[in-house]
Amino acid sequence: MNVEHIAFVVEDPNAVADWYCQNMGMRVVRKGGPPTYMTFLADEDGGTMFEIYAQDVELPDYGAIDPLILHFAYYAEDVEGTRDKLVAASATVVQEPFETDAGDTLCMLRDPWGLAVQLVHRKEPMA
Repeated sequence: MNVEHIAFVVEDPNAVADWYCQNMGMRVVRKGGPPTYMTFLADEDGGTMFEIYAQDVELPDYGAIDPLILHFAYYAEDVEGTRDKLVAASATVVQEPFETDAGDTLCMLRDPWGLAVQLVHRKEPMA
């Protein structure tokens, strides 16, 4: 079996989708209308997909969840440059770029809605 997607309930799926498309290289694969505005976003090569939608449930406080518990991890050729671009687009830095013992470079941010986004540059690619 393969994972098809992961899903997140958000207050404004249209705004979240726009931000991820404009800033993270995602593209809309499928989009629904009201009331949920269910939107499936895929990465540049189409290998990873996530769903965002509105639902009449209590939203998690994504900003209060430790980013080590839940985060999107994106490969970035230039972690510092990508961090700067995302901060200019209203992301906030949680942890500045640092190098791990394995030689990978990591940086943790939050998107404008509090979802954690990790930027990763691997010394040795994993995929």
